[in-house]
Amino acid sequence: MKLRKVTAAAAVVLSLAVTATACGSGDKKDSDSGGGKKITIGIKFDQPGIGQKTPQGYSGFDVDVATYVAKKLGYSAEQIQWKETKSADREDALKRGDVDFIAASYSITPERQAKVDFAGPYLLAHQDILIRADDDTIKSPSDLNSKKLCSVTGSTSAQNVHDKLAPKAQLQKYPTYSACLTGLQNKAIDALTTDDSILAGYASQATFKGKFMLGGFKMSNENYGIGVKKGSALKAKINTALESMVSDGSWEKAVTANFGPAKYKNEPAPKIGNIVS
Repeated sequence: MKLRKVTAAAAVVLSLAVTATACGSGDKKDSDSGGGKKITIGIKFDQPGIGQKTPQGYSGFDVDVATYVAKKLGYSAEQIQWKETKSADREDALKRGDVDFIAASYSITPERQAKVDFAGPYLLAHQDILIRADDDTIKSPSDLNSKKLCSVTGSTSAQNVHDKLAPKAQLQKYPTYSACLTGLQNKAIDALTTDDSILAGYASQATFKGKFMLGGFKMSNENYGIGVKKGSALKAKINTALESMVSDGSWEKAVTANFGPAKYKNEPAPKIGNIVS
């Protein structure tokens, strides 16, 4: 009798376990096919105009692009889980499966293409400088000679300008781009450099509106792509979504909304697969 009771109890436990497993598999997302319960997207949390976490939520051009793509994949805005992916961790985050795709000012390079796949590009940016709106002394990269150029710790942008274009530029090290902007506003520095899209995003903040302008020097080509795990079926689906975003006018609308206040002269929407070297 005792044996039968134990067996019956075990059967109940086994039945519950099977039921729980079945329910769990129903909740599990299948991002490659789209339309699952949740989708996790990697973005930057600290780049105004690109990807930024605020008390009100998430904003920026990459956020708008990612939200549009997710909708085309079958996910509503409420089904998106945003995850911060810092530059140094993007490839590993995809490999680990921490995120389904990444839209985080992620330039397509041969080195990165060896590790992950890219949909896009969806934006062609360029390395540029940001200066005060009333400064008419910097009209070309060579004018940065003897000027104080902001160098953010860990970034190579300012060093590249110094080494290749303005060897007499005085590099000033600051911890963040926000600190650079304060220094630029206070005339402690004369310019800062990184991708023009990022600079436009910072300059478009209400605090700095009308105070800064881009140099328009186009010192490099940065093809922003959406990173996915190597071999993921999402690549083709995201490319289709990006084409739709351009054709229905949503892409241009997002550019204007996020970069417009800085008078950012963006390149036309790039064609899928066209990597400008």
